[in-house]
Amino acid sequence: MDEISKLRSIISGSDDIVFFGGAGVSTESGIPDFRSTDGLYNQQYAYPPETILSRSFFDSDTAEFFRFYRDKMLHPDARPNAAHIKLAELEMQGKLTAVITQNIDGLHTMAGSRCVHELHGSVHRNHCMKCGGSHSTERISESEGIPRCVCGGTIKPDVVLYEEPLDRSVMDDAAEAIRNADVLIVGGTSLNVFPAAGLLSHFRGGSIVLINRSRLPDEDKATLVIRSPIGETMSRL
Repeated sequence: MDEISKLRSIISGSDDIVFFGGAGVSTESGIPDFRSTDGLYNQQYAYPPETILSRSFFDSDTAEFFRFYRDKMLHPDARPNAAHIKLAELEMQGKLTAVITQNIDGLHTMAGSRCVHELHGSVHRNHCMKCGGSHSTERISESEGIPRCVCGGTIKPDVVLYEEPLDRSVMDDAAEAIRNADVLIVGGTSLNVFPAAGLLSHFRGGSIVLINRSRLPDEDKATLVIRSPIGETMSRL
């Protein structure tokens, strides 16, 4: 039985699938990942991206943060690819119960997935640090310098920056989803980012499927390993 047939068989035999994904899920939508050879971490800037995307840098050099953020973190033309669409279909069919994502692009929700746990937040949510008011992504992208609320406060994207903790309630909900799953599909992630990657330790089900172009930790524990792009793989189901 080939890999796709095995994956079809695993999916057909389950009604409680959870998907855990990272940057590789969105690369086929034209959003570069962080650690590949053409990703953000290998481009040249005055400061390393991980420095710019830290809370201390946001507080100390807010204008430069937003110059980088508008240029590299916002992708208004990106659209869901085959992976996002297939996962939404599986949820509609009653097969998939939750998507857990490290991405901040909102493409899972755009594709129609309803139960999405966004571990690192979303570029589509922004709030005023002074009055708490909500603002659109367009307010950020169309502004210059530091985006300001009508009250004069700085508008901050609801994304988790380096040095900031992950939202405890989102982490708890994701852990609960993984604990209740009988199949866990992991795709497009290096599993090197913690504490997010640590969520996989909560899995108690029967089958783990790993879909990633490069080798992942503990692959010997997986039921099925597919070394192909996640969108390409899901489009063949």
